[in-house]
Amino acid sequence: MSETVPPIDAEVPAGIDIRPLETVADIFAGAAVLREVWGGDRDSVPTNLMRALAYSGNYVVGLYDGDRVVGASVAFFSAPGERSMHSHVTGVLPQYQHQGLGRVLKHHQRAWAFAREVGTITWTFDPLVARNADFNLRVLGARISDYLVDQYGLMDDGLNRGDVTDRLMVTWPLAAPPQQTPADDRVVASIAVPADIHAIRAQSPDEADVWRTRVRDQFAEHLGAGLVVGGFDTERGYLLVRP
Repeated sequence: MSETVPPIDAEVPAGIDIRPLETVADIFAGAAVLREVWGGDRDSVPTNLMRALAYSGNYVVGLYDGDRVVGASVAFFSAPGERSMHSHVTGVLPQYQHQGLGRVLKHHQRAWAFAREVGTITWTFDPLVARNADFNLRVLGARISDYLVDQYGLMDDGLNRGDVTDRLMVTWPLAAPPQQTPADDRVVASIAVPADIHAIRAQSPDEADVWRTRVRDQFAEHLGAGLVVGGFDTERGYLLVRP
């Protein structure tokens, strides 16, 4: 590749390491972490599939605190010729969250992909989860490329059980400058989301359903009118601009 990857600005804390999940024992440890993060009885990624993805050269890594796996991430290459990779799942154990380790994993993934001539990473996230929107758009500077209605169908993990799986598709061009939050005079519309949708789902599923429908309808309206998501802030939510 002729490009050079921009510098990584996520410092790895002392004692923390990221390395491939290579052995069967490693794979089972990584799957156990993801199962705990998502709160399901089954693996979010089956161990045999994780093993196959790792063996065939895809991105299957563990976040280690010493010898203990405390996080994991799984991504796979897209169609030949696209120079793209799709990040399917990334998770860090609850006691290790809010320490910047998710950012460390994403930047490791970015450097790994770039070294293999991958120019873009994509992934999805629930548009109602404000902290993920803030991380993806404001912290990483990635871009929203699509709104996907019920992308995965019904899921049985603790975070998604009983809810439809609407998702936003994120596109992260690795060599491009991060997308910056747009100036106020560029913002044409905004889409608010709750501060903590997980708490609302636990306390009032009907209210959560109202949020889902409202946000879905607003995205359909604004994207249908030719607007694009230019950023996110915690007060206004998604910021829509003209391309």
